[in-house]
Amino acid sequence: MRKLFLLLWCFLLIIPSAARGDTGENNVQAAFIRNGYLWLKTGNIEEKITAEPAKFNNTPKWSYDGQWLLYEKEAKELHSIENSTEIWVYNVKAKKHKKIFQGGGNAKWAPSDNNIAFTSNCVLNISDLKEFHNVALGVDDFNWYPDGKGLIVSSSAVLRPDGWTSPILYKVRLPKGLEKLNLTDYVEPLFTIPKEIGNGKASIMSINATTFKFSPDGKWISFIVNPTASWSMDSDMVCVISANGKNFEVLDEMILHLDVPKWAPGRNLLGYIAGGGRIVMGFKNKKLKVTELPAFKTMNLTPAKSAEMGFTWVDNERLVASRVDESEWSNDPQRRPEPTLCLIQLYKTQQTRITYPKQTIGDYEPLYIKDARKLIWVRKKLAQEKGDLWIADLNGKNAKMWAKDVEQYSFYVK
Repeated sequence: MRKLFLLLWCFLLIIPSAARGDTGENNVQAAFIRNGYLWLKTGNIEEKITAEPAKFNNTPKWSYDGQWLLYEKEAKELHSIENSTEIWVYNVKAKKHKKIFQGGGNAKWAPSDNNIAFTSNCVLNISDLKEFHNVALGVDDFNWYPDGKGLIVSSSAVLRPDGWTSPILYKVRLPKGLEKLNLTDYVEPLFTIPKEIGNGKASIMSINATTFKFSPDGKWISFIVNPTASWSMDSDMVCVISANGKNFEVLDEMILHLDVPKWAPGRNLLGYIAGGGRIVMGFKNKKLKVTELPAFKTMNLTPAKSAEMGFTWVDNERLVASRVDESEWSNDPQRRPEPTLCLIQLYKTQQTRITYPKQTIGDYEPLYIKDARKLIWVRKKLAQEKGDLWIADLNGKNAKMWAKDVEQYSFYVK
């Protein structure tokens, strides 16, 4: 018996880690743009999957099963502004590209099948990768419901002689056969956003409603309300609404181009970076907050004299933030503060710095990959469009560069 045990133990030691269900770096899979080409990387293997350089307009997106990649690029020959963007998919196993639509954008995979929703000239469409169907008119932004049987959509406010109208939210129910759609019978008004909203300290005109995200239980929807284009650089509002449209709340002021609100993976906890004023007004007044719903209890997780540049949820009680010391803006890039990563626990006062880049460079856009138990981030300077992807354990140990000179990127998360 003892010999049998020893033989079994030796056998387990020599089995490759992948055969035992490796949860480390080999399980990390990403798509990214580098020097105008689309790349895939799995573990340590990189592969360039486009043959010609192009300008990519959005971050590549994985299908729910990781078998397809969705991307948008500018057409080689621009016949008109309306038809300048092409929507493509790439089959990872077959290694084949297919153009889905000419002239669309803002494409998003369905949560549980290989349907794609996208807009073209304010028309919402759905493609099954073979053909597409018109779904709704006058659409500004949208997202799929978690069950994939419908979409929440917004129409933007319109300027009329007597002033701006209000943005309106709608629910679009999808019939079993998309050919049955007639553009109006399956559309239900959900909520009309007031023309002006605020958090008690600041207020904005309501022009657009974007960036819809569902809570883990599907009962709440977070989104951002934007004013007019230039104004939205300095002040937007994080909002939530119940899925039935009966309860609407403005949570706080925020700005675009830092990070979007994100739900905890398994609880109705919404994280967001609160605070108005674009970064050129100073690295200040950017606080990471978490609001619990439906209690509407809010926690400020940012200590005094610090400001946040981005964050990711690790689990329901931990987050990682990209954090800088408060500072005034400087036109000299060498004098601007660059962020490091900090591990935060919701119900403990101690927060731990976990990365130590050189002073002239920072750690941005943290992302925790649960299946791999790895933390990913971008190491770059603030003004740079591209940087290096780094990977480490959650505590920051075993850190190393994972991919060099990366622009827009997306990791496949099961």
